[in-house]
Amino acid sequence: MRQEKISQDIITRIGDSIVQHGSLNKRVYLMNLAPEDCPDILPELEHLAKKNNCTKIFAKIPEKQADAFKKAGYVSEAYIPGFFRGREGAMFMALYLDEKRGRPADRALLDRVLAVAGSKAKASPGASCSKQHRVLRMSGADADDMARVFSLVFDSYPFPIFNADYLRKTMLHNVVYFGVRQGDKLVGLASAEMDMQSLAAEMTDFAILPQHRGMGLAGILLDQMSEKTREMGIITLFTIARAVSFGMNITFARAGFKFAGTLINNTHIAGRMENMNVWHKKL
Repeated sequence: MRQEKISQDIITRIGDSIVQHGSLNKRVYLMNLAPEDCPDILPELEHLAKKNNCTKIFAKIPEKQADAFKKAGYVSEAYIPGFFRGREGAMFMALYLDEKRGRPADRALLDRVLAVAGSKAKASPGASCSKQHRVLRMSGADADDMARVFSLVFDSYPFPIFNADYLRKTMLHNVVYFGVRQGDKLVGLASAEMDMQSLAAEMTDFAILPQHRGMGLAGILLDQMSEKTREMGIITLFTIARAVSFGMNITFARAGFKFAGTLINNTHIAGRMENMNVWHKKL
């Protein structure tokens, strides 16, 4: 049943900070830390994690708050300089409540993906859009089609992108979606999730139907989204990409993104818990 594929994680608040948690990722994710909530939020996060049987707390925080998290046992997994309005870096920090979760099972593969991506960094960004493909900004009218594509590509996802109503809702707030159509058929998608307070945008939700891979469509979508976010005043682009995906890591390396670190056993995606690579780029 398609319903089984919808993310079980929810978004809530602790103080003025935004937190995601749930049973799918078995993780508490501090998505946006209000500075006035630190350090009091630290025991609250741990209580929430233990209450919900989560084995990892993951936090994206301003660099100047990192000492409080380090004292509470967090380790740094990635770093993006100038994330907040170009002035202050962002730390991606983790606290493992089960030490097994902090150990990647496929380190050799992770190293090989990064080595290949690095070797491609100075290569041509890839193909331009062919005559049979059109890149378009998505609207609410496309949401049912979008949910279908996401459902065909992913067996699981940390956000409920298989739900058309969720997609429409995000379009009204801070997410811009782009799609690739071949004729009338939607064959690929990606999105830019914008944080206008930080002037940063996450390049995410890349989904290309299997029969249309190998054509450079992900790179074309990334180029279109980069230009759109630049026009909107965004300073920093970043992504959290599947660490085992040669294609996506190569796509970001070719586009001039820099590797920032690996988030261990961080995200339940494509049917399993996976390590995720963080990449970033200044516009």
